[in-house]
Amino acid sequence: MNKIIASPMAPAAVGPYSQAVECSGTLYISGQLPIDGAKGVMAETIEEQTRQSLTNMGYILSEAGYTFNDVVKVTVLLDSIADFAAMNGIYASFFEGQKPARICYEVAKLPMGAKVEIDAIAVK
Repeated sequence: MNKIIASPMAPAAVGPYSQAVECSGTLYISGQLPIDGAKGVMAETIEEQTRQSLTNMGYILSEAGYTFNDVVKVTVLLDSIADFAAMNGIYASFFEGQKPARICYEVAKLPMGAKVEIDAIAVK
């Protein structure tokens, strides 16, 4: 049975989807935009946006009883691959133990003009 996960700390979904869905010990986290859930604003720099997207992911992981150590797969979407090194520096600070598998794409545009969007899969 699927369980819908919603953290009040992370921004609400901006469309017809859930922040995350847990199924059989696996948590599927939707793409997290870099929106501050309390203020409803998006930071400017790629570093700030990456930190906010991953902070939002952390709120969802915590709500579901998971941690960043449970994350096994991450997808990073960037509006410019030129931001890869800056994103990677912030990203590394969130995954200090075992590193999950990851893929990173440059995309034409992201919702709300974001520079980055990050989703993940975590397993207990």
